[in-house]
Amino acid sequence: MLKHEKQIKEYEKTLLEVKRQNQGNQLWSDEEIKKLEAKLQLLKDKVYSELTPWQRVEICRHPDRPRSVDYIKAVCEDFVELHGDRTFRDDTSIICGLCKIGGEKFMVIAQEKGCDTETRIKRNFGMPHPEGYRKALRCMQLAAKFHIPVLSLVDTPGAFAGLAAEERGQGWAIAKNLMEMALLQTPIIVVLIGEGCSGGALGIGVGDRVAMLEHSYYSVISPEGCASILWKDSQMKETAAEVLKIHVEDLMPLGVIDDIIDEPCGGAHHDPAEMIRNIKKYILSTINELKVIPIETLLEQRYQKFRQIGKFKVE
Repeated sequence: MLKHEKQIKEYEKTLLEVKRQNQGNQLWSDEEIKKLEAKLQLLKDKVYSELTPWQRVEICRHPDRPRSVDYIKAVCEDFVELHGDRTFRDDTSIICGLCKIGGEKFMVIAQEKGCDTETRIKRNFGMPHPEGYRKALRCMQLAAKFHIPVLSLVDTPGAFAGLAAEERGQGWAIAKNLMEMALLQTPIIVVLIGEGCSGGALGIGVGDRVAMLEHSYYSVISPEGCASILWKDSQMKETAAEVLKIHVEDLMPLGVIDDIIDEPCGGAHHDPAEMIRNIKKYILSTINELKVIPIETLLEQRYQKFRQIGKFKVE
């Protein structure tokens, strides 16, 4: 349970107990029960409308939040996974595969963190190695060859920063992906479903449309990492989350993000089925817009989109 939800959970527990007791003995009228339910909704509206940036980061990291594998299972039809970078090994922190979504063909590139100790170790906690980015690029180039759109699901605390990853060219692999995705001759839809940290997210984050879930975040560094560097104290993470401006309402005016995908009240973990429906609806409406644009125009628009990110003043 998240700290800001404690009061809500206690109210829900009390209301549930009142309803249970009322089944055997009518102590509360239907009108009184409705008033209690209305007060609960008002409490939810108040709590969730006053969330701090750090509380939204906590929502983004909730263990029950839908992950890439959940969206792939629920949204994708006939999913066929593709493995390996043809150079070193298969990096399981990035899932790649062909599928159909609502009858439309896609190449899915998805970062996956895992849900328990075993799967988190298997997925390296969602921190890709260079071979993961090379696998992603190989599959994206395959998609372009057969004129299949790319769907990228971003959810990573950052690319793996270990010595072995650096020895195998981590920085080069990410830079290569940035260049190749900018020139990839097929539509690319990017959706940030959770964390989007640093080059780890950028390595599969160049697209014609870049969308974020309401409580996901996109940043050059995690709040804890920023706090450790700027204030030498990771406990300043709440302040860091505020000053970094990592959420969609901060990033859309700068052109970093194109669209917001609404989450259920309180976060995606409260109603994964609704979140899945919202993402599927966004994907299908967006691909219908992109697939009618000539590829030369699409590439120019993609270039201009990233060229114009941010604001600056010329004296």
